[in-house]
Amino acid sequence: MRMLRTAALVGAIAVSAAACGGASDNNGNSGPSGGGNSPTPYQTVALTPPGKGNMASATWSLYAEPQTLDYVAAYDYPPNTVLANVCEQMLRITPDFKIAPGLAEKYEHPDPLTWVYTMRQGVKFHDGTTMTADDAVASIKRHIDPANASSWSTVFRDVTSVEKTGPMQVTIKTSKPDVLLNEQLAASPGTVESAAFLEKTGKNYGNPSAKVNCTGPYALDSWNTGDSMNLKKFPDYWDKSLTPKIDNVKLVFISDPSARTNALLSGEVDGGYMLATNSYEKLGSSGNGKLYFGANTGGYNAAVTNLNGPLGDVRVRKALSMAIDRKGIVNAALDGYGKPAKSLLIPDAFGIAPEKGKAASAALPELTRDVDGAKKLIQEAGADGKKIVVVTSNLAQEISVSANAIQQAGKDIGLNVELKSVAPDAYTALFTDPSTRDGIDILVTNSYDMTPDPLEMLQTLHTGDFGNYGKWSNEEYDKLVDQALATTDDNARADIALKLQDILLREMPGIPLFESPYSVFMSNKITGATPTMAMMSYPWAAQLGSAS
Repeated sequence: MRMLRTAALVGAIAVSAAACGGASDNNGNSGPSGGGNSPTPYQTVALTPPGKGNMASATWSLYAEPQTLDYVAAYDYPPNTVLANVCEQMLRITPDFKIAPGLAEKYEHPDPLTWVYTMRQGVKFHDGTTMTADDAVASIKRHIDPANASSWSTVFRDVTSVEKTGPMQVTIKTSKPDVLLNEQLAASPGTVESAAFLEKTGKNYGNPSAKVNCTGPYALDSWNTGDSMNLKKFPDYWDKSLTPKIDNVKLVFISDPSARTNALLSGEVDGGYMLATNSYEKLGSSGNGKLYFGANTGGYNAAVTNLNGPLGDVRVRKALSMAIDRKGIVNAALDGYGKPAKSLLIPDAFGIAPEKGKAASAALPELTRDVDGAKKLIQEAGADGKKIVVVTSNLAQEISVSANAIQQAGKDIGLNVELKSVAPDAYTALFTDPSTRDGIDILVTNSYDMTPDPLEMLQTLHTGDFGNYGKWSNEEYDKLVDQALATTDDNARADIALKLQDILLREMPGIPLFESPYSVFMSNKITGATPTMAMMSYPWAAQLGSAS
């Protein structure tokens, strides 16, 4: 899923913290040290030590306040970090990044165009009412209704009907095969909200006054605009294996990276995800807590948002890619804690076939810098002196550093690259409002998956998709996406994903920049948080508990 990560990109340092699960270094090899393209070693872990005892309260930091908690607009880190604990989906993403039953206890696929879901009996919403199939139908239909402008509408583009077909049964029909539709019901597209609550709150649903009414292990107790939210343990939660150990989790909004670091170091805040890279040394050596790194399903790239200008010529896109100093970006933006990307997909995006993803990534050549070769391509394309506009922002260091590197690359090969600086809020709007991208040729973004399937990100470059910012269109690519959507075997679908990757490397509708793992810090008081991208859908706070 092509989304902006509106915080400083996570990177990595070597950490001495003990961890559960396997660990791998920044080359994908087990062991304590990295190497390769990154001068800094680090380990990733699958899990953190489980929470042990009960606690009355804990405080967690968010780098930004969610604009809304309406699940149809949950298309970025802050709202999903909250909703993962409050709302639940038809299916569930597990901490090991697999898809499992969720509010639907089972699903069937009787024919290529039909998905049948049997909902769990006795599940309670936070207001005490009982979930039914009607709630699931109403919740899904909100994505399909154009009046709601769902950020996930393209997930349902092939859906012809969503109906209650039994007391606790929901049937979805599609016009063509779509395996990814089923998988994405484990993320925001599959959220189930009370139909009565949706009708009652109307357009106020998900805002600070109306809030939400879901089925998760925590209920949204209060929302103090501009300051914090409080999540309260839900005593009637159905999944006893995820009964929270902490009664109240206060989520505080701290947008300034230095202030977040200080709050964590002082113990004012017990934990947080997605920390500024320049805080790693302090946090990792403070003794006040532990810093962990986990699998990340996405990397940063320069998305081409205008194919009507010079970048409409693939030679210009390739030339710009050839001229970018990726190692320089990693050093300047991440203090060396990361590595240059080889493609728009990274190995951890292949949750459906992990070994295949790792092997394919290892076989890919580095995107080496070749300024002379790039100059020749610019001359061949007749693009010498042509203007390209790259948007930049002080929202996060990796955005401004990347934009500056792209500008320098353009200058080195004869392009006139102009930087357009926008405020943080305006930068975020670029990903949801197409009109804000007028006059912009390149947008630095993070493309990641919320499910274990690389097709989730890959299908956003299908002709007409919401995340296809440059309206790039390739008939060969579209046919392969459709073929993948009809392929139920995971390994076979991964093979198609690799073919799609080859096309993206050949055509460059997005220019790969760099990648790094996920980060989480927890004070010495608590432990248990999911350290991977699974926390975007999985109730990570329900795993928290005292460290002793």
